[in-house]
Amino acid sequence: MTRVIWTCLLGAAWTMGMVSGAYAQSTEAWLLMRATNEDRVQHGLGSLKWDPSLAQAAQAHAERMVRQGALSHQYAGEPDLVTRTARDGAHFRTVAENVAVGPSPQGIEAEWMHSPPHRANILDARLNEVGIGLVWQGNNLWAVEDFAAGVAEMGSSQIERRVGQLLMERGIRPLAPSSAARQTCAMERGSAGTTRPKFIVRWQGSDLNRLPDVLEEQIRTGRFHTAAVGACSSGDGGRGFTTYRVAVMLF
Repeated sequence: MTRVIWTCLLGAAWTMGMVSGAYAQSTEAWLLMRATNEDRVQHGLGSLKWDPSLAQAAQAHAERMVRQGALSHQYAGEPDLVTRTARDGAHFRTVAENVAVGPSPQGIEAEWMHSPPHRANILDARLNEVGIGLVWQGNNLWAVEDFAAGVAEMGSSQIERRVGQLLMERGIRPLAPSSAARQTCAMERGSAGTTRPKFIVRWQGSDLNRLPDVLEEQIRTGRFHTAAVGACSSGDGGRGFTTYRVAVMLF
């Protein structure tokens, strides 16, 4: 019989195949990820990608479960899920975890799919990455499956180019990168530089596939034709819940 334990999904507070390497997949981890992705595909969802940072955190927790001899998401003296995965280098806007002990990867996946909280994690459309840690103890397989809605680690120039592309798609021409735009991003109000913009929008979030509603509304007025884009530190430490901080100055 497989024992399972569930966790609530953890989310950011802001409104806003096999691989090589130290934490490459074992055969059992590959089988468990394949079973998870088959269940997702059957429900019209995309497959999860393997993330070595999540796998590193999951493996450490699986080994701790075996030492403790009990299933848990957090033991006395152990960091919580967010801290563990962030410490091992994961970047995300949502993170979740399933744990279990059972006879095989396929048996564990089947039990998870019959447990509503575990099933909800597996079939969460927001999630796109997974890392798995496994430890055999006799005939029992101790399993940890860490999920995340991954956020790409990007520098200021990459962020500015991405936002610039969105602006161009809406008929706004991005100006050349400038220190004034980045300084404006870091300011709470006002703007840097000698040329004053007609409108400034600052925001912080983890999705660079869309612009804030207030910026979309201003663009639709037709009053603006160019924009300066600046990115700056979001203050989140670069790991764990990862967000981008951006300022757009409209001219």
